[in-house]
Amino acid sequence: MRGADGTCRVVVLVSGAGSNLAALLAAHGDPAYGARVVGVVSDKPAAGGLTLARTAGVPTAVVAPQDFADRPAWDVALAESIGVFHPDLVVCAGFMRIIGSPTLERFAPRILNTHPALLPSFPGAHGVRDALAYGVRVTGCTVHLLDAGVDTGPIVAQGVVGVEPDDDEASLHERIKAVERELLVRTVGEVARGGLRVEGRRVVVG
Repeated sequence: MRGADGTCRVVVLVSGAGSNLAALLAAHGDPAYGARVVGVVSDKPAAGGLTLARTAGVPTAVVAPQDFADRPAWDVALAESIGVFHPDLVVCAGFMRIIGSPTLERFAPRILNTHPALLPSFPGAHGVRDALAYGVRVTGCTVHLLDAGVDTGPIVAQGVVGVEPDDDEASLHERIKAVERELLVRTVGEVARGGLRVEGRRVVVG
């Protein structure tokens, strides 16, 4: 359900401070961007991303797991909360929970996820740490389509970050996050303006 002006309606899922969300909010004010954040959903009532959204006048919803009897009930509630905003695109921007089948069945392949490594290398919750421990000379970030696996969906875009000799996990992650923000904003805009299609493992934007 695109806006009256044809703008792509984006719902962003966050668990933390929301640096990627902030970048999207900074971009969406430009009509030429083609996308607008119309809702933000979090699994944590105190997530900083919720404050960013409210300050920007974007409606929010909280779907905290502890408020539900079990995981299946939470999965259904998450899908329903996203659906309230009638999104054309769902963006997981630092959302630290696995998305269940109710959301996937309803919105895939219109769910983008960010990951701080060059998939398919170093999937999972510790992509930066794992890449550093492995001794790679370059790593980066990936925007990919969400599927039922852990960081296994088709790749949409990637950005490369060099590993410095004195890097630790924190310093490397900060440089990755800077590239990730730019990559996510650019990718969301390109998908919003041109659409996407999936051909096997290949994603074609535009």
